[in-house]
Amino acid sequence: MTLPLPTLDHVVVNVRNRMDEAVAQFRRLGFTMTPRGYHTLGSMNHLAVFGTDYMELIGAETGNEQRRDILEWPIGLNGVVFGTEDSAGVYESLAAAGVPIRTPTEFSRPVALPGDTRDAVFRTVRLPHESFPAGRLYFCHHLTRDLVWRDEWRTHPNGAIGVARAVIAARDPAQPAELLRRMFGAASVHAVDGGYRLAIGLADFAILAPSRITERYGNAAPDGGGRDTWMAGLVVRTRDQRGCETALRAGGIDGVRVSPAGIVVPASAAFDTLIEFVP
Repeated sequence: MTLPLPTLDHVVVNVRNRMDEAVAQFRRLGFTMTPRGYHTLGSMNHLAVFGTDYMELIGAETGNEQRRDILEWPIGLNGVVFGTEDSAGVYESLAAAGVPIRTPTEFSRPVALPGDTRDAVFRTVRLPHESFPAGRLYFCHHLTRDLVWRDEWRTHPNGAIGVARAVIAARDPAQPAELLRRMFGAASVHAVDGGYRLAIGLADFAILAPSRITERYGNAAPDGGGRDTWMAGLVVRTRDQRGCETALRAGGIDGVRVSPAGIVVPASAAFDTLIEFVP
């Protein structure tokens, strides 16, 4: 049994113990960032919330033994998260299909509201790291969606309205593609030039040979630090390309490349995460 085709819930950029620096930099990139949140699992975050998905900066305090996974993982994009309204069903379906999967985990973080504080509650279903070494791959079931997608957080100076693509580099793209076929069915993953593609709602998930990523982005892409597979970057839709250029100039972002096809922010300016803004 395979799962229905997924939607993209969010993407995760690991910033280790450099959260103050990271949130300041992503604000300079033109993102409106939520106030800092503290999870009951021991991590902390800021979000850039879009129309139906979001980008999460995740970090932990130095010496936090509970979140050594964050502190020991390379800085950069390290999570692609699918959405679900049935975390138990996801677990049962993947386990039945022989996909390595962990039992659902529930956690929360307080969200300060005008005159009140409430807990945002999440239930996640995660694949073990060895199953997908490029980064964290999991499902997120929001039990309090109204505490995440709030209108005051969804307007960005760079015009961002959603994630269009997560780009994964793999020296052997067929290997992660086969895992996705086992999860979502053979017809869900399509061969493209240099790799494979999985459609996830309004976005897609591209697994490409590093040479193909370099051909498109040159030295703006991260080099992976010697890994065989890694999460390289994001393509983000903007409703206002000219306003995006203005926001990046105002933020003093170095190395930005502007063309009719889009605006490329090098990984060196975004915590080792390539970001391309497209109309």
